[in-house]
Amino acid sequence: MSVKQYTPDLIDTPPNAVTPKDLREDIRRWGRELGFQQVGFTHIDLEQAGERLQQWLAKGFNGSMQWLAEHGDKRWRPEHLLPGTASIISVRMDYLSPDTNMIARLKDGETAYISRYALGRDYHKLIRKRLATLAKRIEEHSQQPVIQRPFVDSAPVMEKPIAEQAGLGWIGKHTLVLNREAGSWFFLGELYTSLELPADTPAEEKQCGNCRACLKICPTQAFPEPYVLDARRCISYLTIENKGPIPLEFREAIGNRVFGCDDCQIICPWNRFAKPTDEKDFSPRHSLDNSKLTTLFQWTEEEFLDRTAGSPIRRIGYERWQRNLAIGLGNAPATAEIIDALELALPQASPLVSEHIEWALDRQHQRRSDGP
Repeated sequence: MSVKQYTPDLIDTPPNAVTPKDLREDIRRWGRELGFQQVGFTHIDLEQAGERLQQWLAKGFNGSMQWLAEHGDKRWRPEHLLPGTASIISVRMDYLSPDTNMIARLKDGETAYISRYALGRDYHKLIRKRLATLAKRIEEHSQQPVIQRPFVDSAPVMEKPIAEQAGLGWIGKHTLVLNREAGSWFFLGELYTSLELPADTPAEEKQCGNCRACLKICPTQAFPEPYVLDARRCISYLTIENKGPIPLEFREAIGNRVFGCDDCQIICPWNRFAKPTDEKDFSPRHSLDNSKLTTLFQWTEEEFLDRTAGSPIRRIGYERWQRNLAIGLGNAPATAEIIDALELALPQASPLVSEHIEWALDRQHQRRSDGP
């Protein structure tokens, strides 16, 4: 049986050659076999996305995330990040676990709400490993030298515009990629390659219509206009990226959200079509989908490190974890248990955490003095 060989030039193509279009469909199939729900292909022209990024940065909407303004034009000129890049493969992996009772958790003021993407194992390594496997398979079948590199939210890569161009969905008013069949509960990954592969048709025209549900539901009003996010007001930024105190103006609105926020996704009508994932690594660990604020606040640093091993939560560190939980406890119904937990932690707390504990205690005492 003859072995088919990928041939980029269709002129004088031998009978057993694999065309770029054939290889593209093979890659799509291999991607599905590796657990990606969708695999798309696009060219490397991201100039319009680069212009939008620069306008966004000029308004200061990135807050303290200075890394978004670094690396020059490598974000929108992929060939400057990986010389030789000719095409980009964009993949989607769903992550929503079944029965995580998001609305019930948000309404329960004594329970911590953690963004659904962070309940299981860290997606970066999982997706990058599978993209590396996909890259190896491509190299084996291309029968020619190939320059390739996988990315998973780990380099100056414009993953959302890439996904949109590759036909994986459209960028919604909440600035997340939306897909007709999957909503927005998915991770994205990219494989830059020197192979010239036919691009897929970009995503259909944005399908948000007149809906403004995500804009209205945002607890901190982080969307100055549709399709634009002011990260400085976003709870995900405030609880994860922000390394300092959480501004007073946002503390009450944060409620019990101690790591990220999903409100704009929960309310989105397109997420009615999202399907639960079968990926076991994304299942909740250590009951993080249903833990009391006091239970998590009373973890020692050793317990925090142990129970967040392999989790996206680990990246904020114990101090910011305590800071966020103190905000949640300050917003929780007034109880003696919460006051005791806050007072017990105060003497050994860092200055950053102390500030938030004192705020929480003031809130708890005020609520108790006000009565039912």
